[in-house]
Amino acid sequence: MKTLRSLSLGLALAASVAIMTPQVTYAAPTPDGFTELSKRLSPSVVNISTAQTIEVDTSEAPAFPEGSPLERFNDFFGGRNDRDGRVSKSLGSGFVIDDEGHIVTNNHVIEDADLIEVTFPNGDTYEAELVGRDPATDIAVLKIETGADIPAVPWGDSDSSEVGEWVIAIGNPFGYSGSVAAGIISARNRDISSGNYDDFIQTDVAINRGNSGGPLFNMDGEVIGVNTAILSPTGYSVGISFSVPSELAQSIASQLIEFGETRRGYLGVRPQAVSNAIAKSYGLDSAQGALVKSVVEGSPADKGGLQRGDLILSLGGEPLEASRLLSRRVAEAEIGKPLEIEILRKKKKRTITVEIERLKEQVTDEEKVRREVASGNAERSIAGISVEALSEDVRDRNRIPSDVKGVRVVKVNKRAEASGKILKGDIIEEVGFEQIATPAEFEEAMTAAGESNDPVTLLINRNGNYIFYALAPNS
Repeated sequence: MKTLRSLSLGLALAASVAIMTPQVTYAAPTPDGFTELSKRLSPSVVNISTAQTIEVDTSEAPAFPEGSPLERFNDFFGGRNDRDGRVSKSLGSGFVIDDEGHIVTNNHVIEDADLIEVTFPNGDTYEAELVGRDPATDIAVLKIETGADIPAVPWGDSDSSEVGEWVIAIGNPFGYSGSVAAGIISARNRDISSGNYDDFIQTDVAINRGNSGGPLFNMDGEVIGVNTAILSPTGYSVGISFSVPSELAQSIASQLIEFGETRRGYLGVRPQAVSNAIAKSYGLDSAQGALVKSVVEGSPADKGGLQRGDLILSLGGEPLEASRLLSRRVAEAEIGKPLEIEILRKKKKRTITVEIERLKEQVTDEEKVRREVASGNAERSIAGISVEALSEDVRDRNRIPSDVKGVRVVKVNKRAEASGKILKGDIIEEVGFEQIATPAEFEEAMTAAGESNDPVTLLINRNGNYIFYALAPNS
């Protein structure tokens, strides 16, 4: 709400004071409650349960003796000469986005599931079909057939959301369906090192396991984010949660519905962050944009005339605030259409036109070789943490997606500082904010960190939830 205030110092000065008085913008008042919003929005938020068959080898298990009281359990535990399956269930949240039955959730909620079911707050349960998923942004789309009208919620404009705004999350933490939590936006444009398209909304809303894939609403009842990750030393909410902004989630969801896959734009440059010093050297007052440190030969950037040393200021007329946003902006650009890019070259502004191509999202030969090398690494142990390589066998046995990088924790010494914080099965993706891919790299990074005697930060992937821990590397 904008209010214009004027101070009267006398009749003669009243008009001039009114003219000179600036406009003052006031923040929205604290809401009296969230009852009406909760009633209106909750019917569109669903509980998602999944099941998957995990092969279990019981060929070497001995049978209980004939006539033994335990003989009847042979069908479950002993004497089996085949491979049986057991079902593993997981829970998450999702929300209906249209009357056709499309539901948005997180990719990590439904990944590798053989069966997906969605349950509405009224108890109605439906089997869902997977329309498409995008591991890079952790967004997935499901579809259900109900034969009746389905309550849906609208998308909102996350780009217009501001720090300090009230927001609410509705979901199913720990399976408690229809739970409502409220808070404020704590920060925007957060990079939590989860991928090339990091641009998260940070909130202090209580987000826990089971909230993944659920909606983050503004006070108009519009979805401005998809709750995806938390930062916590315990694995439970400590008031730092992250949501995929709706501008990105909606774009991905639309592509998955239309094509069953994502179709991202490709430019073909390797960007570098712009520091204040670099900005000044280009004649800018503050750091902004992305500095091109190399151009891929034959790429759209190369064909359009982009050069190493160009500083990209805007794309399609929209300013580029930081280099880390370049991947997202290019990915969202329309494929096959010309895109105007404003650059600084030798301190002079110019505009070039590039035709964006489709990104070929596939594993490179270099990446395949790196994985093969990683799979041959033996188990390593340091600081009381034993880790193994993410070999194909390890991935298969533990249902670890192929795009997850790092090492898997196989044991934590009970006397180690990490005991109770890092768990068996956790994936350590980074040490000291640097990506690791093998047990050897983990050992080297921890050893190097130990030379400073300062705590080192580890990025943990725990069942798709990202958590940072700080540990003494010499403990």
